[in-house]
Formats: sequence, structure tokens, C-alpha cells
Amino acid sequence: MMKKRILSLLLAASMVFGLTACGSSGSAAHSAKKRIVRISHAQSEKHPEHIGLLAFQKYVQQHLGDKYDVQIFPNGILGDAQKAIELTQTGAIDFVVAGTANLETFTKVYEIFSIPYLFTSMDAYKAMMGDSSYMSNIYKSTDSAGFRVLTWYNAGTRNFYATKPIKTPDDLKGLKLRVQQSPASVNMIKAFGAAATPMSFGEVYTAIQQGVINGAENNELALTDNKHGEVAKYFSYDMHQMVPDMLVGNLKFLESLSPEEQKVFEDAAAESTKVELQEWDKQVDAAKKTAKEKMGVHFMNVDVSAFQKKVLPLQKQILQGNPSIQAIYQHIQEINQKYKKG
Repeated sequence: MMKKRILSLLLAASMVFGLTACGSSGSAAHSAKKRIVRISHAQSEKHPEHIGLLAFQKYVQQHLGDKYDVQIFPNGILGDAQKAIELTQTGAIDFVVAGTANLETFTKVYEIFSIPYLFTSMDAYKAMMGDSSYMSNIYKSTDSAGFRVLTWYNAGTRNFYATKPIKTPDDLKGLKLRVQQSPASVNMIKAFGAAATPMSFGEVYTAIQQGVINGAENNELALTDNKHGEVAKYFSYDMHQMVPDMLVGNLKFLESLSPEEQKVFEDAAAESTKVELQEWDKQVDAAKKTAKEKMGVHFMNVDVSAFQKKVLPLQKQILQGNPSIQAIYQHIQEINQKYKKG
């Protein structure tokens, strides 16, 4: 039923575009030649990822506007991330922004990003993600599933927020917390003594409001952009994960492009990341100010090392159980060492 509704939305979008294009160009034959490129994401139109995608849209249409019309569908209107990935696999849509936890379903390589305390600093995290030559092999790991990652977006540092203060790992015991649909993330919550509750991100607000869960784990923008600060008033900087979001493209579409067109889409992706990174830093500061002053959210700095100790056994367990990430893990440790303070 859900897939039928989503496909109906796509068909309606195509019809609307056809009517608009005919009206603006005055030539139905010319507009019919344009290939509509659909991008789905779950965030609002104000979110840094949407603003980055607008840069992607602008770049493609500046260079290939006679051939392609890029259309962005925000707010998960084409389905949640997992559904949208499936639609990208089939080619019903062309691109989707998805978290690495969603990609774990298709290749175990992406489990690397679910390891708690994988990166020791934001500088190390950005250095790893910004190394396009190294990341390209990871991006191609989903080719057999019918899609490929083009670029990454900063989704900040994931922290706990709840309806009660979380100052130490012991404060997590007995809490029900929303977690991404990733085995590693679920096991992380269990290691802290809390009950992991995987659910769609769009369901979190109501679940906290109704007491189904006590809180969640995410970045500061979730408090304001998704209004979670209205129902969860305590945000703890335990910084357990630095997890990127990925721009995923249908492989058949990408391979159908000429080399010149591929270069345009790759450059557009790089430009979108550049814009998103700048916008992210700006919006995090603004979100924290808004959450604190207008929503009454309390931000707490905690002893991060106490939280790290709780999940060290889990780190080893994940690495032992997944040989495909062991070399990547060692590479990240070398980057961590390079950016080690002091």
C-alpha cells in the first residue's frame, strides 16, 4: 500500500513537471527531452542537507539544464530512508540521502560508522570523510545492490537527549531510547543498560510525547528542526558517534551518463558537500541557542571517558565479527593519531 502511494506521488510529480515545463518553454517537444532527476531526503527545506542539495540542483542545471531537470523531494514525502533506498535501487527515483545505518543492510562495510567512539575528534572525522580517493572504494561497495554513494554530508556528533538528565552511563539504565536500525547501534544502547527501540525518525516526536520512549540520540538540529526539544529537555554531550549521511545514486542512471555528464554530477555532489558543511556549522550554533532560550533545553557536558569505557568491549566484538571493516578501522586509527591533541 505504501509503495503504491509513493509511486502515485512520483507519477503526479512527473505530470506536474510536464505541465509546468510546457507552459514555461512554450515547446512540449523540447521539454519532453529533459530527463527528470528526483532526489529524496527526510529533512526539512531549512536543513543543511536540503541547502546542499539546492547547490547540487543549481550546478547540474547550470551545466546540463537543457538535458536534466533536478527535483528535490524533502520531508520524507517519497517514503522514509529505507523505502527511498529501495526506490533508488529500482530507479523509481534517482538519488536519496540516507544514513550509513540504512546502508548496512546492503553491505557490512558501512557498519564501521556505527562503532561507538570510532573517531577521537571532529578534525579526524572530517579528514577521513574528505579523503575522496580512499572513500571511493567504500562508496562502490554497494554497486551489486544497484546504487552508489556520490558524496557525504556532515550529520554532526550523535548524543543522548531525553525527558530526564543523563549525566553518567548509569543514568541510561532502564530508559527506552530510539536508535537507528543498525545492529551495532542497538547493541551500543544495550551496552549502556538502556532498551533500544528502532523506529523511523519521523515517529520519534510522538513516541517521546506519548511516553513510548524516554528519548533518542542525535545531533542538536533534531531538537529544533524536528522539534524534539519540545518533548525532551535534557541533551548530554556524550559524543558517542560521528556518523555521516550519504548521497546515494541509482547505479544504472549514473552509468548511463556520458563521461562529461558524470563529471558534472560528481562536481555537483562535491559542491553540495562544501555548502552543506558550511551551513551545518552555522545551523548547529543557531539550533543550540534556540533550543536553550526558546525551548528550555538543558545542555550538559559529561565525562565522555566514562561512556567510552562502557562500550570498549562492543568495539572489539564488532571488529571481530566483521573482517570487511578491520583495515578501514586501522586506517581511521592512524588518522586519529595524526589529529591527536597535545
